[in-house]
Amino acid sequence: MGTVGKSLERLAAAGKIRRVMRGVYDRPRYSELLQEYEAPSPVGIAEALARNYHWTIVPSGQIVLNQLGLSTQVPAAWTFVSDGPYKSYQMGGITLRFKHSTNKNISGMSLKSAMVIRALKELGQDEVQEDVIAKLRSQLTHDEKQRLYCESQRATAWMRPVIKKICEE
Repeated sequence: MGTVGKSLERLAAAGKIRRVMRGVYDRPRYSELLQEYEAPSPVGIAEALARNYHWTIVPSGQIVLNQLGLSTQVPAAWTFVSDGPYKSYQMGGITLRFKHSTNKNISGMSLKSAMVIRALKELGQDEVQEDVIAKLRSQLTHDEKQRLYCESQRATAWMRPVIKKICEE
């Protein structure tokens, strides 16, 4: 084991960092409310893996709906679309799944724009009602709305009028 490995091992033994999976560590946070250490963040771990492999990732499925406040469900398998390969990782009882998507669907967009487009795609054309549009509109700043409108030009045709409604002030 090299110097870096020994240093990481010492920091983990001292409780300053925790090994989540091979090559991935986090700094444990203590919850006063729960009186115990919090579990590692699946989104944080996914972002760390994406940084390491130079992938662009966007939450998908129930995760994106949950993060945007459109659903209260939290799945056991955390799915992300990426410009990398199809890949799965086990982290305790949680599965991180990365599904390949074409670059035009996720690259060159802000994370918020990509998340809104993924959420609309996840819901489907028939499920996007006025309440969903209002909820998304309320969560975006003026600048995020302008950016979404500009970046959504490559979105699926049915999404463009919906995005236009979301971006209206």
